[in-house]
Amino acid sequence: MTTDEVQAYLYENIPLSRAMGIEVTTAKRQKVVLSIPLEPNINHRETAFGGSMSAAATLACWILLHLRLLEVPGDIRLVIHKNKVVYRSPIKGRFTAVCHLRDEAAWSHFLSMLDRWDKAKIILKSHLEYEGIQAGEFSGSFVALRA
Repeated sequence: MTTDEVQAYLYENIPLSRAMGIEVTTAKRQKVVLSIPLEPNINHRETAFGGSMSAAATLACWILLHLRLLEVPGDIRLVIHKNKVVYRSPIKGRFTAVCHLRDEAAWSHFLSMLDRWDKAKIILKSHLEYEGIQAGEFSGSFVALRA
């Protein structure tokens, strides 16, 4: 899928992404980068709302897994199981959510479990960047279920 196709898919299937103004800037099987404007995600302190930061970080990981699961046969549902976000500094403007998957062994194990049990769990991390600094860290457990 191209970045435009991923963005269209998000806007159609996860309406919150449209409301947040999320832009997909990179959508590859190794890396996803989302750009998020402050205005629709602002809080009463004129910084990014924590819920928006968490949602963006979650979506960066979810998109990466979604793209990889498109390569796997069958109808597979992907959901988040649990997550943790650490907020390092306030965000006062446009920011990015970045997810990398560098651990191919973890991905192979995930696929093996999916094949064997029709469900699998994997932990992914992403981070939030603002003005060249890491403003937040996300770790989430995602579950894939074969329908």
